[in-house]
Amino acid sequence: MSVAGDRQHDNTTTDLQHEQDYVSMLYSRLDSERATAERRLERALRSHGDTPQESAERDAASSLHSERLAQLGSVEQGLCFGRLDFHDDPEPAYVGRLGLFDSDGDYEPLLLDWRAPAARPFYLATAASPEGVRRRRHIRTLSRRVVGLDDEILDLGAVDDSQADLGLAGEAALLAALERRRTGEMSDIVATIQAEQDDIIRDDLSGVVVVQGGPGTGKTAVALHRAAYLLYTYRRQLASRGVLVVGPNNTFLRYIGQVLPSLGETGVLLSTIGQLFPGIRARGTDSREAAEVKGRTVMVDVLTRVVADRQRVPEERFEVSFDDDVLVLDREVVERARDKARRTRRPHNLARRVFVDAMLDALTERAAVRMEVDLFADVPDIPLAEGEDADAPVLDAGDHVEIRKELAESEAVTGAIDELWPKLTPQRLLRDTYADPDRLLSASAGLLADEDRAVLKRPARSPWAPADVPLLDELAELLGEDDADERAARERREREERAYAEGVLDIMDQDEELLDEDQVRIADVLDAELFAERQERSSQLTAAQRAARDRTWTFGHVIVDEAQELSAMDWRLLMRRCPSRSMTVVGDVAQTGAPGGASSWQDMLGRHVEDRWRLRELTVNYRTPVEIMDIAAEALAEVDPELRVPTSVRETGVRPWRATAGERPLTSIVDEEVAAADGGTVAVLAPASRLGAVRSELDGHGEAVSVLTVGEAKGLEFDGVVVLEPERIVAESPRGWNDLYVAYTRATQRLGVVHSAG
Repeated sequence: MSVAGDRQHDNTTTDLQHEQDYVSMLYSRLDSERATAERRLERALRSHGDTPQESAERDAASSLHSERLAQLGSVEQGLCFGRLDFHDDPEPAYVGRLGLFDSDGDYEPLLLDWRAPAARPFYLATAASPEGVRRRRHIRTLSRRVVGLDDEILDLGAVDDSQADLGLAGEAALLAALERRRTGEMSDIVATIQAEQDDIIRDDLSGVVVVQGGPGTGKTAVALHRAAYLLYTYRRQLASRGVLVVGPNNTFLRYIGQVLPSLGETGVLLSTIGQLFPGIRARGTDSREAAEVKGRTVMVDVLTRVVADRQRVPEERFEVSFDDDVLVLDREVVERARDKARRTRRPHNLARRVFVDAMLDALTERAAVRMEVDLFADVPDIPLAEGEDADAPVLDAGDHVEIRKELAESEAVTGAIDELWPKLTPQRLLRDTYADPDRLLSASAGLLADEDRAVLKRPARSPWAPADVPLLDELAELLGEDDADERAARERREREERAYAEGVLDIMDQDEELLDEDQVRIADVLDAELFAERQERSSQLTAAQRAARDRTWTFGHVIVDEAQELSAMDWRLLMRRCPSRSMTVVGDVAQTGAPGGASSWQDMLGRHVEDRWRLRELTVNYRTPVEIMDIAAEALAEVDPELRVPTSVRETGVRPWRATAGERPLTSIVDEEVAAADGGTVAVLAPASRLGAVRSELDGHGEAVSVLTVGEAKGLEFDGVVVLEPERIVAESPRGWNDLYVAYTRATQRLGVVHSAG
């Protein structure tokens, strides 16, 4: 008996054939739309824009048709998964991954997009509140073939009260999905979204929504489906700015990577914090202590001092060689130039222009005085003409302009000024600070303790770690980018290349004999074609691709998964990426493992949005069976006795097993778990100190077994999990019981625990 009451398994030949005919028609329509989109894209790419406006229109059309083609191709599997029969409408409504309409001019819907308001009853209708639905049918397909049907007759008299509080819709379809073996990639839940999940997915775009939920409640799935829903519902607002989805690590991004494309969305940027600084891939590792220090907000003050320390004033006076002479400026003159630049409140590299101008002005005056002295040093006194001023300057304004120009072009002068106020990059400045104890001490005196400074020191060529990226981003804000010269040079170069390419192609069009006479080399032709191709590719970049290249890009919406792990500096970076504060924050403070992570959402978000955020909670565990959650509850009680585990919807009858290290070889234990998983996924979660040894011991298992730390397993799920030495996992981490709670809740079917010997 199901939540909806009298469920009928309508697998009769007649029903199956009827739905097969309809689904086949939908695929025929999909193929027709795909062919149309391909033709339109081809025409758009072949068209030539003679004016800037025409070129822009061509690029927009190309982007639109490319996106539509990608959407149509992404929904090949499971195109249609549901049907609604209503009490007051003889025509059923079919629900699927993408909206399809007839082609006879009436624009009648053949398939409702799951995000459309008209599709909501598929997820919300219950026997107690049927919303006009008489029957809900779940359609199971394999490729383009219908393989099964599952019906719910929404009859209030047949409601199973023991299940009603869970609000489960489509229980058979849901449980079938939960029992499926894991593949190492996350699957979407679009056919089995539950009412509490649907309500969060469709929450308003504005403001910060915090989705708090325990293990297995579908937080990640809800976040990704929310991204797809928002892009569908608010496409006009989000299409140009895009959506950013931030995950904890690359393993997680690979795990979720196919979900959004399968839902018809391909324009979302998936990234870790360590990938949000263009040109940097943070593959290094930090100690927990170093990551915690780098994540503190006090690092803003440290970095501000780091920049200020590079705006120097000489100890006594400033001397520089120029034109076989030495120009000297008093310290106070340089100090006034520095103060003038600082008063602009511009970033360092932009304020540098003010400092350089002030220094050149002062040096010009000094050089002019010296030049006048030199001019008249050996000239005898000459009587003044009537009306002539003895104190009038000999050099006029034009002379001063020439002197200033020569000073600005002097390598000795510009080099000396650069020593006082250099042009800086975030990467070079942070590396220099880490590698130079004196600079680090100067910047952090009174802000960091000696032991904190010690964990930050490292060689200049060390690889970047993820915790460095928010610091680099902070420095980029403090430094700014004075790219006026570079931009002008780039525009000039592109104009020259474009003119060159057009000239070569004109020659080819005018006279084939010129080619025979080798007056145009093949390299010239290739260069021209490559240039044109590069320009075309650049114009077709999606918003997500452009955003990945641009540190200053701001997104229309940001979704953060495993958000409890982010440091205060991580949040500063993300808030810069989303000035509108339109965000979906997903996590569970009971699973916080990072030392600088969240202990409460208000503590973490309040400094950015005060109390302007709304909490939405997921309370039902769809992943972890009751038997495993009983073990996890023991770890959760150690985190906080007031916390409660989410309610699990299923039992497997398989109790977790326990063993002691050394009783049996680990390889034998893992072999049994691989066999029990029967093609599903198996993970061994080990203490960080044992990871290398365990990976070596299990090397022969290849890709059949994932050997991970708890941190690497966050956000992932496996059919079977073996947790090694939970005592050591707790001891090695300042949030050890949180980590153990995470470890126990990665399993969907089987859990084994190997305790430390003795």
